[in-house]
Amino acid sequence: MTATRRMSVSQALVGFLANQWTVDGDIRERTIPGVFGIFGHGNVAGIGQALRQLDVESPGLMPYHQARNEQAMVHQSVGFARMHRRRATFASAASVGPGATNMLTGAALATTNRLPALLLPSDTFATRVADPVLQQLEQPWDIGLTVNDAFRPLSRFFDRVQRPEQLFSIALNALRVLVDPAETGAVTIALPEDVQAESIDVPLSFLAEREWHVRRPVPERGALERAVRAIRAAKRPFIVAGGGVIYSGAEEQLRAFVEATGIPVGTTQAGGGSLDWDQPQHLGGVGATGSTAANRLAAEADVVIGIGTRYSDFTTGSRTAFQHPGVEFVNINVAAFDAYKHGTQLPVIADARETLVALAEALPVRLVSDEYATRIAGEKAEWDAAVDAAFTPSGLERPGQPEIIGAVQAATDPEDVIVQAAGSLPGDLHKLWRVRDPLGYHVEYAFSCMGYEIAGGLGAKRGALASGSDRDVVVMVGDGSYLMLSSELATVVAEGIKLIIVIVQNHGYASIGHLSETVGSERFGTRYRMQDDPAHAERLLPVDLAMNARSYGLDVVEIPSTASAIDDLSAALAAAKASPRSTVIHIESDPLLYAPDGEGWWDVPVPEEASLPTTRRARREYEQRRTAQRPLLGAEDGGEA
Repeated sequence: MTATRRMSVSQALVGFLANQWTVDGDIRERTIPGVFGIFGHGNVAGIGQALRQLDVESPGLMPYHQARNEQAMVHQSVGFARMHRRRATFASAASVGPGATNMLTGAALATTNRLPALLLPSDTFATRVADPVLQQLEQPWDIGLTVNDAFRPLSRFFDRVQRPEQLFSIALNALRVLVDPAETGAVTIALPEDVQAESIDVPLSFLAEREWHVRRPVPERGALERAVRAIRAAKRPFIVAGGGVIYSGAEEQLRAFVEATGIPVGTTQAGGGSLDWDQPQHLGGVGATGSTAANRLAAEADVVIGIGTRYSDFTTGSRTAFQHPGVEFVNINVAAFDAYKHGTQLPVIADARETLVALAEALPVRLVSDEYATRIAGEKAEWDAAVDAAFTPSGLERPGQPEIIGAVQAATDPEDVIVQAAGSLPGDLHKLWRVRDPLGYHVEYAFSCMGYEIAGGLGAKRGALASGSDRDVVVMVGDGSYLMLSSELATVVAEGIKLIIVIVQNHGYASIGHLSETVGSERFGTRYRMQDDPAHAERLLPVDLAMNARSYGLDVVEIPSTASAIDDLSAALAAAKASPRSTVIHIESDPLLYAPDGEGWWDVPVPEEASLPTTRRARREYEQRRTAQRPLLGAEDGGEA
């Protein structure tokens, strides 16, 4: 007879999660090292009780961390998962109704970024014994529908435990998807509040330690041979390195491959850290927010080798980045969905590291001509000089964002982590930040979620500490994103976790303000100004973000707007790094001082008809830029490349 233990559904689930392990080669770590939670009537007697009971029975086995916002719980999980290369993530437990729906944005972010997050939203009564209960959504055309069904299109896995017996298959399938490199993202198990408290005989085997081995598929011989032929025949090959390089742990293999072959590399936002910035073949970011070096060579590339990239519109410059008429794409990706992007006939559906090892064996020698190598070096030197110039202090009372980035860069150590997500900072960081560590660049730009920064940075710091590293995590956040979601500063203080947070104050949505200007909308609705100011231009809001941060109990440094602002910022950063406490640094910036142009483009449609002269001018420029778009990358005149 199978040995069992009588438990509640919540107790069984928590006990199961506490014993899951991810194995990736020689690395073995807990798949779910802890739970973030906010308790309400939907889960306080279920998941809440289960966590408390396990803490009493086995202290430290499944740590609980209190959060202040449900969306931020998921952001923390994603930040942690990035630092652990997708091998581990946190579970996030929320109550019924608004507690659950607050996690929807986090679910979309996790899935879009291909990063694992386990979501445990509570649900209304499965028995419907007291319908409608508090916070229950009712739809007369489907009375079984709940707000948790909104997670379905946002999750890589979704199921609802409507009977206790379903828990076993649901939990196992949820973990299967969570640790699968090709499938991972938000994994959602909806938990009706009555079912959470019901009892079930749980097989002890369900509660025993279980290992999940990460799949690292090797390339199929035929696909590899076709890719090798295409790369060997290329005159101007170019590599796009995406997040898959980081998650596969393939940085050394990429470096060895490009040094042997001489092929240049442009990185996506998720691929930042694939190579150190000063590696000779690394030309910086590619695409709409890329460097001139990467974008000029990408435009001429006859073979583009995409490694672990999903080819977002920022990477492809809205399909204007790759202009060679016969360009071919060798797409290396563990997910077939991404490997087949842009009509390629050369997909390699395999792990990035395994494929780079195989390519290095098949292509062990220099592939680029002396002329191309000289061009690579020249373009890199020109862009490096442009970055140096952008970092040079101007002595302005309100420095531009590039100067501020330069000061932060100079103050950080090579292994420190920069965290950002939305506004103009991601684009400037993609162009300017000189990455010196594989995990040193963390810009969430798949969903580009305002408000991710502080919570994501907290998750990244947790991830570093869990790996035995006390590297500093520096969060750069604009005032717009700070106002969206700063509440996890309370968690930072409560747990004594050190972050360095730089608030770049420009009194509005500066990124969209610039975009608004370029599309002819005249920065309308993008400034933070008093509503009774007719021009919405002069009367700044009397909101003191430094005082707000100070109210959480953090150390706060306000940089005066003087000619020595950059020097003062550098001194504040040095002090923050030396301090064991979290520090918020507040600095005013001039939003009209931009980073150097990287010659990329992003498609934001402009109205065909307008009375505003600014919009009409923008439309003419838009139509001109659209002429460079390719309807299907890799195709010429509608034919196959």
